[in-house]
Amino acid sequence: MSINATQKITLKLVVAAIGMFVFAVFVMPPLYDVFCELTGIGGKTKGQYQGAAVAVDGEREIKIQFVATNNGAMPWEFSPVEYQVRVHPGEKKAVEFYARNPTARDMVAQAVPNVTPNNAADFFHKTECFCFNQQPLKSGEETKMGLVFIVAPELPASVTTITLSYTLFDVTDATETAVAANN
Repeated sequence: MSINATQKITLKLVVAAIGMFVFAVFVMPPLYDVFCELTGIGGKTKGQYQGAAVAVDGEREIKIQFVATNNGAMPWEFSPVEYQVRVHPGEKKAVEFYARNPTARDMVAQAVPNVTPNNAADFFHKTECFCFNQQPLKSGEETKMGLVFIVAPELPASVTTITLSYTLFDVTDATETAVAANN
């Protein structure tokens, strides 16, 4: 059986599309993490904070703003329960985010955080965060997802407001593919 020119082009396009998907899902996130770590830009936090308790600086107060957005393909309702809080550096603070899956199918989400200004990222420490794990929700299910953080007292005095934003991504297909590969 011979493959004609149209079939060859179609096959090449399908292979290219699969290659781009694999690159975007599995290669780009680690490259982005390395880039942010090397350059110090991007507002990436360092993951779960394991440090010791620190003294609270009762003289300073920092405004923390929360922003929640969905990636273009994510249909969930997603928002902070409180849009801003005030904390003293060194104080442990717990807040919640709301999520609801309004679709007719079970889905899995992954939240990706970003801190601005960028020079505040090294001083914003999450001790517990829904962003550390994927968040499965059944069709129509809703939940509140917790975040516990500490702003380090070493935060530069020029920083009086920190914005923590989360973008929620649909990782259902990638999760199903990973589960199928392990079975």
